[in-house]
Amino acid sequence: MTRDSDPHDPPLTPELLVAAYQQGAFPMAESRESNQVGWFIPEQRAIIPLDTFNCPRSVAKRIRDGDYVIRRDTAFDQVIQHCAEPRRNDGDTWINQRIIQAYGELHQLGIAHSVEAWRDDQLVGGLYGLVLGGAFCGESMFHLSDKGTDASKVCLVHLVEHLNARGFTLLDAQLPNDHLQQFGLQVIEHDDYMQRLSIALSINTTW
Repeated sequence: MTRDSDPHDPPLTPELLVAAYQQGAFPMAESRESNQVGWFIPEQRAIIPLDTFNCPRSVAKRIRDGDYVIRRDTAFDQVIQHCAEPRRNDGDTWINQRIIQAYGELHQLGIAHSVEAWRDDQLVGGLYGLVLGGAFCGESMFHLSDKGTDASKVCLVHLVEHLNARGFTLLDAQLPNDHLQQFGLQVIEHDDYMQRLSIALSINTTW
C-alpha cells in the first residue's frame, strides 16, 4: 500500500477528492484526533461484486421481519459522525474532522451519499460513500449495538439492490476486513481494480 502524508497537505476540496478517487486513491487520518490525512492506494483492493453478492440468512430474516425502516440521504451528517466514533472492538477510527467536513461538502454537491436504518424514528445504523459514474466507493458503516443489531448489514443489502437497479458496476470496499467476508468480498490486484474503475467511470447513471 502506498501512502503519502504531509503536515502541510492541501485542503480536502471536492475537486481534489474526486480526482484522487478517479486515480484509485482515498484519504485516511492517523486517528480521529489527528489533523493530518494520508493518501492510500492499496496494492490489493477489496470489492463486493454486485452480481454475486451474498445476503446472510440472519440479515435476510431481519429484512423480512421489517426490523428497520431504510432511508437514503436523510441524515448524512449523523451517519458520518457515528462512523467517526471509536469502536468497541476496533478502537479509534480514521475519520477526523477534516474528513467529516470534506465529505459533508461532497454530500451537498450530490457526490457523497448515505443509507440509513431507522427504528422508532431513531437512527440506529448506516453507511456512506461516494458515487462516481457507475462506481460506489464505500467509506464506512456503523450500527448502535444496543438498538441496531445487523442494521448496517441491512443497509448494505439495500445499497446493493439500489446499485444494481441503477446500473452500477463497481462497489469498492477499499480494504479487506473479516466483517465483509460474509457478503462475498473479493480481493483483487490494483491493475484489475483500475480497469474496473475505468469502466465504471464511463457509465452514465444516477444515484
